[in-house]
Amino acid sequence: MQSSIQRRSRASGFSLIEVLVALLVLSFGLLGMVGLQATAMQNNREARLQSVAVDLARELAEMMRGNKDVAMLAAANPYVGDFSATAQAAAVPASPSSCLSTGSSCANNDAVASAELTDWLARVSASLPGARVKICPDSAPYSGAGLPQWNCTASASTDVIVVKIGWTHLSTDGSLQDRNIRTTSTDDVPRVILPVTAGSTTS
Repeated sequence: MQSSIQRRSRASGFSLIEVLVALLVLSFGLLGMVGLQATAMQNNREARLQSVAVDLARELAEMMRGNKDVAMLAAANPYVGDFSATAQAAAVPASPSSCLSTGSSCANNDAVASAELTDWLARVSASLPGARVKICPDSAPYSGAGLPQWNCTASASTDVIVVKIGWTHLSTDGSLQDRNIRTTSTDDVPRVILPVTAGSTTS
């Protein structure tokens, strides 16, 4: 009788251990799923920002094509510049923007360009975290290693104008306490590069 009770006790003990092992394995599996979900959410965020940036770059390219006489200027081109999140508001004159918002005519094509760029930069800043924009003639938008670069290398007045957009994104290195990569960092690169062909100045 006693041996039968002891056998049942041993069997119950082994069952408990098996349940604990199963719970431990399940816990590791759940932790892996949580990490996978966080990575998926981060990738989804970056893909959405990438899509927004491409749309904004295309929009600016269309505006420049519509104002090609100004967009193709080699000097004093209001579209050309290096605009960071902190400098965007003051980078171009704010007053010409009223000629677009009020429906009245702008004084000249330069005023149209400044107004369009002011409005466009404001939307870039609102849509992309820590946004940086660089618009410049560039014959080598990519480095020798094939990576996009902020530096502009203009070799001739006929070089194509390139729109470069970057923003603050998260590093995939989970060991970093601050995983934000700033667009002003020397280690960062533009996330979107779009060459703009404005066409001929003759109609």
